[in-house]
Amino acid sequence: MDKHTLSVLVENAPGVLTRVAGLFARRGFNIDSLAVGRTDRDDVSRMTIVVEGDKPLIEQVTKQLHKLIDVIKISNITEDEYVDRELVMIKVSAEPNQRVEIMHIAGIFRARVIDLGRKTMTFECTGTEGKINAFEESLRPYGIKELVRTGKIAMLRGSKSVALGGASARELED
Repeated sequence: MDKHTLSVLVENAPGVLTRVAGLFARRGFNIDSLAVGRTDRDDVSRMTIVVEGDKPLIEQVTKQLHKLIDVIKISNITEDEYVDRELVMIKVSAEPNQRVEIMHIAGIFRARVIDLGRKTMTFECTGTEGKINAFEESLRPYGIKELVRTGKIAMLRGSKSVALGGASARELED
């Protein structure tokens, strides 16, 4: 089964995330990744949802999402050209004699130190899923103390857009 990336514009209102996640749970669909954030408009949020499944399953998911009143626009951007990123923060064990070596690894992945403890170092790194996976695996031998990772966010390349364009709040209500 293939992974599909859906870009879903929704009203920025309480309970929308719960309704969308509930739809997936009730239908037995697993969400591989979910990231939500406000867009350039205060009243609209974008959900980037990664779902594993074949085309009929994705069509079913899309039809079900369209039924939710808070959903404004759904785009399956999987087959389009897009850029995507994830963010990870990783805290690793770092004895003083290991820090130069660990910093070298972080430099390869363009990660930044965001905290330094007596026996730990915490890094942030952004990139594709593959880059984040490779960074995590490179640090694993040192002992990962804690790890937190966002879901994928994605945007179409070039002049293509999932945005609403010039739609006003009134048009969204109609």
